Amino acid sequence: MTVTSVQIPVPEPEHSGLSKFLSAAFYALISFLIIIVNKTILTNYRFPSYMFLGVGQMATTIIVLYAAKMKQTIHFQDFDRSILYKIFPLPLFYVGNHITGLASTKKLSLPMFTVLRKFTIIMTMIMESKILRKTFPSQVVYSVFAILLGALLAASSDLAFDLEAYTFILLNDLFTAASGVYTKKKLGSEELGKYGLMFYNACIVILPTLMATSYTDDLQKVIAFEHWVTFTFIFYFLMSCVMGFILMYSIVLCSHYNSALTTTVVGAVKNVAVAYIGMFVGGDYVFSWLNFVGLNICISGGLVYSYLAFRSSPAHDDSTNRTQEQQGEQVTKEEVNCTEKQKTML
Repeated sequence: MTVTSVQIPVPEPEHSGLSKFLSAAFYALISFLIIIVNKTILTNYRFPSYMFLGVGQMATTIIVLYAAKMKQTIHFQDFDRSILYKIFPLPLFYVGNHITGLASTKKLSLPMFTVLRKFTIIMTMIMESKILRKTFPSQVVYSVFAILLGALLAASSDLAFDLEAYTFILLNDLFTAASGVYTKKKLGSEELGKYGLMFYNACIVILPTLMATSYTDDLQKVIAFEHWVTFTFIFYFLMSCVMGFILMYSIVLCSHYNSALTTTVVGAVKNVAVAYIGMFVGGDYVFSWLNFVGLNICISGGLVYSYLAFRSSPAHDDSTNRTQEQQGEQVTKEEVNCTEKQKTML
């Protein structure tokens, strides 16, 4: 008689509350700052190519991580043929998130950008439930629909409606959700680590992005851009490149210590400051009462959702751990009974 081994689900390692909070706060701060910097470059200076800006951020990521690896400050797996299998399909989501995010930042006002980004939350919830097999309390689900209601109300009065811009931002929501969920999945199941994920993501997608920049004639526009001799523009451009790398690191770090949904929640809460500042910075916000009320409903729903998500997370985790312990005890009993039966037969 053959004894079949049963794999018991291993719960995720517990991280301290301080580590979770600091990683989330770090991501929120960097995400807030880079939106302001990118908005300045793409709108105020009218930089002609958001894709080339993405290339600069990827190149910075590659250079910084490779130099750190050479100095043995950090460690990640050397390249081999298994890398592509281990990391796929994350690079596709990564480049899609990068390009659509920069494009929507250029084409939308900051308040509308932050409102429509709320759709990332429900997309993340759906993907986590389907891919990571997670469940969410009903209160959290209801709060998500409240956020969406506020977002739709605010977007319905957007007097500067742009179909192309809305398409970009919704695609950005989809890519962001997929990237967050698969980043969490890869961190939990693969051996690349957070630095390996960042490095090989950038290495895989930088060349296709550069080729796309050349194919669309953006590269020629970038070369002929008049502000390359302006010190303030160069400062903002280099800041965007460095902060792009830091943002990638902060996302992976936040996903490592928290869930993909928590990372999305942090982005939603961060958007509170971005939305209100965008009413006074950028000069492209068109005020209307319907938009303003919808924006506040959306933001209030985001805060309520954040409270529910963080409050319910420990209970959900404890319930999951108890279920796993019960499963482990049941499997152990079955194996013991099976072994005793074998001995009796012998």
